[in-house]
Amino acid sequence: MTNSCELLAPAGDMDCLKTAARFGADAVYVGGPFLQLRAQKSAFTRDELCEAAAYLHGLGKRLYVAVNSFTREYELAELADYARFLAEAGANAVIVSDLGAMAVIHKAAPDLPIHVSTQANCCNSAAARVYKDLGAERIVLARELTLTEIAALHAELGDALALEAFVHGAMCMAYSGRCLMSSFLAGRSGNRGECTQPCRWEYQLLEQHRPNEYFTVEGYDKAAAVLSSHDLKTIGFLDKLQEAGVTSFKIEGRMKTEFYVAQVVNAYRHALDGDVPLPVLEHELDAFSHRPYSSGFYFGDEQKEPLNDGLYRWETTFAGRAVKDVSNGVLTLEQRNFFRVGDVLEVITPGKFGQNFTVTELRNEAGERCETACHPKERLTLPCPVDVRRGDLLRARVRKEAAHENA
Repeated sequence: MTNSCELLAPAGDMDCLKTAARFGADAVYVGGPFLQLRAQKSAFTRDELCEAAAYLHGLGKRLYVAVNSFTREYELAELADYARFLAEAGANAVIVSDLGAMAVIHKAAPDLPIHVSTQANCCNSAAARVYKDLGAERIVLARELTLTEIAALHAELGDALALEAFVHGAMCMAYSGRCLMSSFLAGRSGNRGECTQPCRWEYQLLEQHRPNEYFTVEGYDKAAAVLSSHDLKTIGFLDKLQEAGVTSFKIEGRMKTEFYVAQVVNAYRHALDGDVPLPVLEHELDAFSHRPYSSGFYFGDEQKEPLNDGLYRWETTFAGRAVKDVSNGVLTLEQRNFFRVGDVLEVITPGKFGQNFTVTELRNEAGERCETACHPKERLTLPCPVDVRRGDLLRARVRKEAAHENA
């Protein structure tokens, strides 16, 4: 396949945004301070949005801002002002799900491109044309569409609208993310960016005439998180998505860390470029925390195998980030998770795979030797025989018994 498709990465803060750009994303999508469907800790301030746009534009990349929460009447006036701000700040597009919000944004900032969010659940060309009349330039396809349905929709639309699809990350158990469980069980609406993810909880049955007798709801092999969906992975069939008409490949994860962003973007960048064997890239996607992978609905009903036991699995932990280039064989690292002398650290760097070295010595900021890295964000120095650059990440392999635990 060609690498002409856009690789679109998530970011919940500036570290993630810069990491996404460094590891090969063509564009980054973020949430701002208003009407975004993620927790406020992942919201960029207005100043940060201006900084993000300037940073990405300086690299020839694009910034998209999610304004995809369902909009209440009292928010419409502020939305118009916000749309004008985003246009002036340099946002390349806004991602919107609410019909009224689209109309308000298009009227307030007619030159600001609109991308229709997957929450709008666009499944057909007739709906897509209505969105086009409201100013939309791109449709983020409903996650429930098959490759055959996407191809048919594209055949009807031609080049009138660009098509974007999710290629990796967490999937909501509800239809296009329209879930009410969090609202009912926790008083926090997933449709307003406050989901508590109750689909990943474990549940028990209680019969009304047998108080205090609880029965665990299990699937197979004592799996109790029966509502927890698979994670999506499409790295093995990106060519089929492109053939169906998709031109933007979107990675889920605005609540994820730079550790996640770096590895997923790196893998999909090289899958699109076709310059690294697929097994190497598949191996990368197993390194960080994830639920069992699935091809989603692209080949029909959601894949049922492997069994989704509700458990997360991971093979490595985020050891730290290089704060300087290696100099005279010494690496300066900002610690993120525990590791010790004798551990093997693997280097996560753009365009290279398989670099690793054994930790033979650790020194803290006072120059004192230490056996373990156990203080978050502590700066440490250690001998490093491989080429590590500022911004590269380091990971450590974990014991197998620790790599499969409940979410």
